[in-house]
Amino acid sequence: MLLTAVVMLLFYIKHYIDTHKKELGILKALGYSNLKIAKSFWVFGISAFIGTAIGYAGAFLIMPRFYALQNEDKLLPEIAINFHPSILFYFVLLPTVCFSALSVCYAWYKLKKPVLLLLKDHLQTAAKTPHHRIEKNRELPFVEDLKRNTLKSKKALVFFIIFASFCFSAMTQMSFSMKDLSSEMMGVMMLVIGLVLAFTTLFLAITTVISGNTKTIAMMRVFGYSQKECCRAILGGYRPMSYIGFVIGTGYQYGLLRLMVDIVFKDFEDVPVYKFDVPVMLVSLVCFITIYEILMYVYSEKIKKISVKEIMIE
Repeated sequence: MLLTAVVMLLFYIKHYIDTHKKELGILKALGYSNLKIAKSFWVFGISAFIGTAIGYAGAFLIMPRFYALQNEDKLLPEIAINFHPSILFYFVLLPTVCFSALSVCYAWYKLKKPVLLLLKDHLQTAAKTPHHRIEKNRELPFVEDLKRNTLKSKKALVFFIIFASFCFSAMTQMSFSMKDLSSEMMGVMMLVIGLVLAFTTLFLAITTVISGNTKTIAMMRVFGYSQKECCRAILGGYRPMSYIGFVIGTGYQYGLLRLMVDIVFKDFEDVPVYKFDVPVMLVSLVCFITIYEILMYVYSEKIKKISVKEIMIE
């Protein structure tokens, strides 16, 4: 989760710089140094503070019930819940400072570009494309070629799509197994964590894809391409990636639970035997496909609202 938070923070800063590069370029042209501009990016660390503060406060609400369920057999000693300043420092204040410092450093690194490069749009010309690649692309229909190029140009978004479906698959299937292996509350906690991660990363990825291809979609609408063709070109390539993430998540949760049951807790008594639950996997798959297709339909309606006015800006 820490690695995921770092990756998402860096991705969001990069996206912000890419979408505001002209304004940032003007500031550099006026004489502002990279470091002076980057210092303002410390505010991105506030997101870490909000998340850790909510988690820290929520823990005090959850812990009494959690300990009670986990210790129903009275095998563990009674644990008094107290305020620990060190935990507040290490898990709330320190992450905030580290994420703010990371935001400044990464922004400073991304701003180390010539002013002219920030002020002009990033255009890929045919001269930069190898001749054999051009000939190969001509063999593909335009929509299929655009779908392939969309995936290649935004590799980070491919990771987020795979990760979102991975979280949904792993956490939903794992949560159903917690009733026998741990407790229902543990299952609910894992389910909530998985859904929050899945929907957050998926929302971030799809929103970025559409916002980054607004002019492309508008041009396609001008040339007579239907809403369905626009959606297939921009979003269609990510559907197989989501299924790959689901398969990886399924294998991950099975391997992790087998590791915990067969190795970590093999010497404990009354540990149930864990077997792959096919019905749970099928239910999770149906839920995933349903939710994913509903989200794609919602975003397709957003694509429908994009008009030629989008390409008239600037």
